[in-house]
Amino acid sequence: MPKVGISAALAILLALSSISPLVSRVSAADQPKPPMKFKVGDVAPDFKLQYFDGNDLKDVTLSQYRGKKNVVVAFFIFAFTGG
Repeated sequence: MPKVGISAALAILLALSSISPLVSRVSAADQPKPPMKFKVGDVAPDFKLQYFDGNDLKDVTLSQYRGKKNVVVAFFIFAFTGG
């Protein structure tokens, strides 16, 4: 390896080693919140999803239906993916 290549590799390693302490300093506020725990019968929190009505994407929220209609929230893992 030529001297230029070695010095460039060493410069990159030095730069990466000086950046890693900065990256590892993550405050507790930056940590993701733990997932919410639900039990059968709990009231679902409001959320917003998008759906395709055949022409474009539209927003729908759970609060649009709260108190007006019964809503069942179900999640099908890998639904419609063929996997």
